[in-house]
Formats: sequence, structure tokens, C-alpha cells
Amino acid sequence: MRKEKIIKELQNEKCRSAWSKGVNEYALELLEDLESDEITEKALLNGAENWKQYSWGGCSLIYDEDICERLSNNTEKKITKNGECRPNSKEEWLDTQARALYQACNKILELNSTIK
Repeated sequence: MRKEKIIKELQNEKCRSAWSKGVNEYALELLEDLESDEITEKALLNGAENWKQYSWGGCSLIYDEDICERLSNNTEKKITKNGECRPNSKEEWLDTQARALYQACNKILELNSTIK
């Protein structure tokens, strides 16, 4: 099945940065939670209108520290005090997670279009 092939591709991917590793982990979780065989953004959103609503609605990680741990390198963790401080001046950690989820979804859809 396509879903299993995409999961294998994601598991075999060599990610270099903390961000890309985190996005990959989100992609794997999205696929694991996918209840239908249809691989579309709508199906991956699982009822949410967009990735911000998905993130803020508690459909993924909910604690700033956990999001920071998944998406940040050691320097970023130190700067943000392991998630106690905002990741940047324009976002909360849940916004950063929404951005990562969006990228994870795009990664899944791209792999889905290339796997035969």
C-alpha cells in the first residue's frame, strides 16, 4: 500500500538538521494517525481547517518544551531556555509547530505523487 511505502521512505531518509528531523517525525505521525487510504491534505488534517488549527487544537504536541525538543538544535534550545521563551518574535511554539506540520504534509504529498 502507498502509505507503507511512504513510511519506509521517511524512515530511511537521512535528515541533517534538527528541523528536518522534526518535520520527518511529524510526517510519520501524520501517516500513523491517517485513518483512510486517501492521502490528501484534507485527510491528514483530520477535521481541522488548517495546520494552525490542527496545532493549536491539541492534535499534535501541546507543550512548548516538547515542540522545542523536536524542532530545535542545541543552540536554539539554549537561547529559548528549552522552550520557556518564544522561538522568535513573530510566533509561539504552537505556530512553529503548525509550520512544521505544513511542511510535513507537503513532504508526504510529494512522496505520494512520486511513489508508484
